[in-house]
Amino acid sequence: MTGPSESGSAPIDFDHPIDRAGSDCVKFDARAAVFGKSDVQPLWVADMDFPAPACVQDALRARAAHPIYGYTVYPPAFYAAIAGWLARRHDWVVDVASIVALPGVVPAMNLIVGALSEPDDAILVQTPVYPPIHQLAGNQNRLALESALVWTDQGYEIDWSDLETKLAQARLFVLCAPHNPVGRVWRRDELARMAELCVRYDVWILADEIHADLVHAPHRHVPIASLSPEIAERCITLHAPSKTFNVAGLNTSFAIVENTDLRARLTSALNRSGLTSGNVFGITALIAAYSNGEPWLEQLLRQLQRNIDFVVDFIERHIPAIRVQRPEATFLLWLDCRELCRTFRLDDRALNRFFIEQAGLGLNAGISFGAPGSGFMRLNIACPQPQLATAMRALQAAVANLSFRSHSTC
Repeated sequence: MTGPSESGSAPIDFDHPIDRAGSDCVKFDARAAVFGKSDVQPLWVADMDFPAPACVQDALRARAAHPIYGYTVYPPAFYAAIAGWLARRHDWVVDVASIVALPGVVPAMNLIVGALSEPDDAILVQTPVYPPIHQLAGNQNRLALESALVWTDQGYEIDWSDLETKLAQARLFVLCAPHNPVGRVWRRDELARMAELCVRYDVWILADEIHADLVHAPHRHVPIASLSPEIAERCITLHAPSKTFNVAGLNTSFAIVENTDLRARLTSALNRSGLTSGNVFGITALIAAYSNGEPWLEQLLRQLQRNIDFVVDFIERHIPAIRVQRPEATFLLWLDCRELCRTFRLDDRALNRFFIEQAGLGLNAGISFGAPGSGFMRLNIACPQPQLATAMRALQAAVANLSFRSHSTC
């Protein structure tokens, strides 16, 4: 691996293994609760098995040296770091006054749905989609609308006729961009068409752009609110350093809300919920990451591309019963196991158990992303490549064994 390091010298070794078990992390230490056994190789929840940038670690150590960790304000440097990052990485110039500090993207989504809609309003999502997005309407006692994305050999596409029909009935459209789990980076023309429909039918846009920094060349993320002032007026954009810099446990995120009325409604909801205090270490990490973490991110993106290339190539060569499309963003691969299910008569429960019991792998079951996820599994590739190689060999052997047992009983 070549390229400058975070400090401009040696490259970073992302293939160095780090034992996370026993660190109270969900990915490893919740295995028994989630998968029924503690010895599966966990390739599920969307955080990375890589250390956070040295600049973040150094900043946290420096702040921890002060022995008091009391109630904390969001300082001007917090907002300046966010604005600088969005301008440099996404060509999006935002006024710091439009930035609203939040405790996390998922709680913010639920708070926003409650603040911007009434119980008889409909919330539209594009499935298959990240489970907390899929569950938003039900969580807030709203009507749920789903527009299923269409699987093609070229990647997932939008069913425009269905989307328009559903938008005509909706109050709020939740856009996942880049999309989790299918890995699409929506093109500018696609975003413009979605935005035009939202304007036509007077629909608010809640954009989850938490994976925006993890886009693979030649694709480029376009914030939907950056398309025009008219679109920005109906958008709330959610973002965080958590996926980018592997600091999800610090529970620090933010929203960009240029519409002053929407911003006031969100701020009021935060105040009513008592969610206005900052996490001292989350604030510190955000400022450090957005100020000094770009060289680390560039190396990370190269490592993720290497891992994606490895897994896609391995599956295409050795496990033809499973199909995978190269993601345009994220560190998540969406495995099409429908042929495997048809061949061996596996339902979604049996498919998940096959990965756990036969392959020894803990993935996210596709059905948890909505009905269009039936027959799919989501694989997290953000770990040292030797661990991915072990996982792929285990999956290859499990599929071969499944085939052998099937033939031996005929």
